[in-house]
Parts: sequence; C-alpha cells; structure tokens
Amino acid sequence: MATESKINELHRSDMLSHVSGFGYLPRWGVLMLDLLLCLIAFWASVLIGQGMFDYKEVGQDLNLWVQCLGTLGVQTICFWIFHTYSGILRYSTFVDTLKSLFATLLTGIILIFINYIVSYTNGHKPFLTTVTIIYSFISFVLLFCLRVGVKTIFETVKQSAGNPKVLIYGTKSAGIAIAKMLRSAGNTPYRPVGFICDPGQKQHFDLVGMHVFPLDEKLIAYMHARNIRNVIISPIKMRELNPAKDLQIFISNNIHVLTTPYFTEFDQENGDVARIGRIDSIQIEDLLERPTININTENVRKIISKKVVLITGAAGSIGSELVRQVTKYRPKAIVLFEQAESPLHDLRLDLEKEFPNTRFIPVIGDVRNRSRVEEVFADFRPDVVYHAAAYKHVPLMENNPNEAIRANVLGTKNMADMAVKYGVERFVMISTDKAVNPTNIMGASKRIAEIYVQSLFKHLQRTNENCTKFITTRFGNVLGSNGSVIPYFKKQIAAGGPVTVTDPNIIRYFMTIPEACCLVMEASTLGNGGEIFVFDMGHPVKILDLAKNMIRLAGYIPGEEIPIVFTGLRPGEKLYEELLNQKETTIPTTNEKIMVAKVREMDYEEVEPQINELIELTTHNKPFMTVKHMKQIVPEFISKNSVYEQLDK
Repeated sequence: MATESKINELHRSDMLSHVSGFGYLPRWGVLMLDLLLCLIAFWASVLIGQGMFDYKEVGQDLNLWVQCLGTLGVQTICFWIFHTYSGILRYSTFVDTLKSLFATLLTGIILIFINYIVSYTNGHKPFLTTVTIIYSFISFVLLFCLRVGVKTIFETVKQSAGNPKVLIYGTKSAGIAIAKMLRSAGNTPYRPVGFICDPGQKQHFDLVGMHVFPLDEKLIAYMHARNIRNVIISPIKMRELNPAKDLQIFISNNIHVLTTPYFTEFDQENGDVARIGRIDSIQIEDLLERPTININTENVRKIISKKVVLITGAAGSIGSELVRQVTKYRPKAIVLFEQAESPLHDLRLDLEKEFPNTRFIPVIGDVRNRSRVEEVFADFRPDVVYHAAAYKHVPLMENNPNEAIRANVLGTKNMADMAVKYGVERFVMISTDKAVNPTNIMGASKRIAEIYVQSLFKHLQRTNENCTKFITTRFGNVLGSNGSVIPYFKKQIAAGGPVTVTDPNIIRYFMTIPEACCLVMEASTLGNGGEIFVFDMGHPVKILDLAKNMIRLAGYIPGEEIPIVFTGLRPGEKLYEELLNQKETTIPTTNEKIMVAKVREMDYEEVEPQINELIELTTHNKPFMTVKHMKQIVPEFISKNSVYEQLDK
C-alpha cells in the first residue's frame, strides 16, 4: 500500500510535466538522426550478409566504407525527395511511415540500378547487391521504430505528467479524434482514460487502447472512485444530445463537462502542427431547454426588403442583434440610432466588415430629445422602426424614477409621434414581462409606453385605416444581454465567489438574444396594429439552480469551493415574472411560439394628457409625485420591497 501510494503521488506531481514542453527537434536534427540509423543499418546488413553469402563477387572491388558513403549519399537524396525529416517525431502518422518506406525502397532501387548500369558497361558492381536488399529492409525498420518509439515515449510521459483525467463522451470518429489529439498534442491539459457510449450501444470493448463505459450510475461511481472529474464532448456529439437532459447526470454530480471547437479550427499561430483548438466548458445556454424557433422568413422579407429600417438602441444587446437579423432581408438602408458613441462606433466597424454590401447609417442621438428625433425622421424617412432604446435595470430605475419616465415613456412617445408624422409603415416596440402587474418603476414605465402606443393606434385607426401600425412585443430576461445575471455570475465565479442570489425561490424566464429578436421580427409581420405579442418563454428557471449549474460548469463544487450568498430581494423585485395580467387572456397566432395578449385598452383622449402631465412632473425632481401619478395611470402597479410602497396605502 505504501509503495502504491508513493507511485500515485509521483503521478499526481508535475515532476514529468516539463518533458511534454520540450521544443521540437529541428529538421536537420531529424535528418542526422535518420542517417545515423541508416549507417547502423548498412553495417548490420553487411554483418548479416557475411553470415549468409560469400562476398567474393566477380568484379567487386569497392571498399565497404566507400559503399557506405555512397549508400548514405543516395539515401540522403531520397530523404530530400520525400521530405521524411519535415515531420515532428512525436506527432508521427501513417503518412510519415509511408514516406520512410518509399525513401528506403527508392534508395535500394537506385543502388541496384547503378549496379546494373556499371556492371553492363565495365563488368564491375560498385555496391553489394545482397547488402543493398538487406539494408533497405533494416533501415526502414529502424526508421519506423524511431518514430513509433518517440511517439509512444512522449505519450507515456504525458500520461504520467499529472494532468487531470478525462473521459470522452462518444465513440465515433469525432470522439476518437479528440482522444488521439489529447494523447499526442503538447498543449492540452487533460489525460484521456476512456470513452463513454450511449445507452443501448455495444459495450465492454476497447477503442485506441482505452475502455468504453456505458452511461449509467455505475459509471458516475467509477469516476468518483478514480478521481475522474472531467468529460469532453465533441461539437458533433453535442448536436445529437439534448444538453438540458442528457448532460444533467454529469452536472448534478459535479463532473466538469467540456467541449471543443470544430476540427476545422486549427491553431494558426503554430502552423507546424494541425491541432484541435482550445477545450472549453460548455455554456450555461446549452443547459437551458429552449424550444426551436421557426419563423416565416418570406413574410419578414416582404416588410423589410428594399425598405429603410430605423433601429433605436442599435448598439445594445437586443438592438445590435436586430440589426444583424434585419440585414439578412436586404433592406435599402439601416439607420443605427444610438446615444452611446463608442459602442455605436464599434458596431459600425463590425457591421461594415461583416456586411460590406449593406448601407448602415450611424446616427448619434437621444430618443428623449424630440427635436433630434424629428431630424432623424425627416432626413431618412424610415419605413419600419424597431424601438429597442430603453432603461431596463430594475434597481437603478427604482432609485431614478424620473429618468425611467424620460427614457421609457417620453422616448417612446417622441418616436411614436414622429412615426405618425412621417408616415412610418410599422412601429415595433420592445417591451418586457415586467410590464405585467408591475412591482417596480421600470416595469410600470414600460407598461405606460405600451398604453400610449396602443391607444395612439386605436385613435388613428378611426379616421385612417392605413395609418402606422404600432406593435408591441413582450419577453422575459435575455441570456447574455448587457447587465443580465449570467455575465454577472461568470464574473463572480472567475473571482472565486461568492455568487450572490437575491432569494432561494426566485425564478425567471430566459430566452437567447437571437431567439428574442427572431420572434420580434416574426411578430412585426403578424401584427395589424395595436397588438401586444407575448412569446413562449419555455420553462421558468430557478436562479439558484442556474447559479449552481454555472459553478459546476466552471469546474467547482457549489457551496464548497464557490459559496452562494443570499442577499435579499432588491427594490422593486418580485420572486417571479408574469407574461400576462390575471385579467388578460391570449389568442394564438400562426406561429405557436407567439400569442396575442388581450389587454385592458385605454382611450387616447384620456391617456395622452395623463402622460403629458407625468412627463411634466419629471422636471420638478419630486420622485414621489411622479410615482404616484404612474400608479394612477397603471392601477395594477403595486410597489414591492420599495420606498414607494407607502403610496399604495
């Protein structure tokens, strides 16, 4: 037991890890080593030949050393022809073996041919024929053994270098390729020790010298017993799985799940070896079971193709994705309306490189500035508007209600009014699930914006059926958007924790940015005006479970290596978000992921003066007066965990 313990300790140490970091032998070094083996092969063939044949051949008068030098000279030329020395010994392949075989065979053929020519002309054979034949065989064997031996030694040393052990999920060519790469490449920190096959596949066999295990609870116990904490899945295998279900057995047992880029992504800086790129943890987005989104692209094309499209908040996470999706439908031009200078500049550079044939018009401006908004509409005459500019952070808006009104209500009003004045065909407003039964300033401000555009459309429609179509879309939290919980958790995990969760029972709906924008595009084609579209957000996610899974994906044990701290609900925050008011119902559309909410409608003649008064109140710096008036416009707005709760009494 003591001896075994010492051996295990040696394996866990990094005593041999430096060996795999040795530089590659230069080409001239490989050539010299090959020629040394050929020298040995020549004299070995002479010794063997002396025991088998009588060398007193007729016409043979060349000294053996001269024959040796001649043989090595011809061999060098053949090495040059086949570039046998250009490969790296530790990465030798079947192709390298063939090169050595062809080089030695060609050497033998050339020497025999020289023998034939010289013998034919003057009756002398410069080289011993039997030695030449034996030499070709022995030299190839030695060259082959060198390459196989170096590769085997390198892999053995690398296996003993103390790198974390890993199993490869998948027994097809992609999984085998990953295993071979890990065993040979010097830039990977993992040591493959076996494969995992899917349930129902053939089991209890070996691949490339490693055992194949079935995926079950016994495997998890085996992995824990042998300190195997990592599983690597190829990107091809990932496409065959439902990560939310099929990988949960690893995640819940604190096994680190990794994946690789596609095999075409080689390391371009070190072109001497074609390697699979980095090995990364799978992303939390892969574990959130999301429905597949299919939209009618032809309908979207009809409303966008050859049109001028204006997108507000164009440099934001939603706005920038909308820009990219709109570009697919070949608009006449896209006006990028944004107040943040640097993000807009960066976006423009990216778009011009990515879509060189599309006209992008970057415009600095603030939707709160009515005169600037009118200038933009007058100059560019947009046909379609996607209004994504807004303040969205709940705690910040709870502390700054006047700014929330100016950005989310006044900004929307300015955009909507100018859309009507300049004859915009469609106006799509991006709203939020927090507008349903709002408990915070941000949600209430978005609900007021919804009320304004909906009532404005109903008002216009009475006298003009061809008026601007105002369409509102609601969805929940967007994965990876600026300031969202996932990037925040990633930063906390990278810093070693703790990860902060407001409440152990808080849940949220999540959707990826491309999904959200895809449905926005589809909704803009379905609407006839005045609708509020809600999206199928899938299943709600418990934020505590999300945090735990993210910690596990980073390779840590939640609660032990990375602590989780509960901080309490923030001002205006509620445990769960609703997509519909209790009094609201939905009706289906042609897209099963999009529904129309039947909401309480308000009369424009009543709403417009109330909203104007609300906007006026923001200039007096009296937040309680502002919030009180918001509650009058939106009676269902009940503050939660906020200083404004007293207004509800």
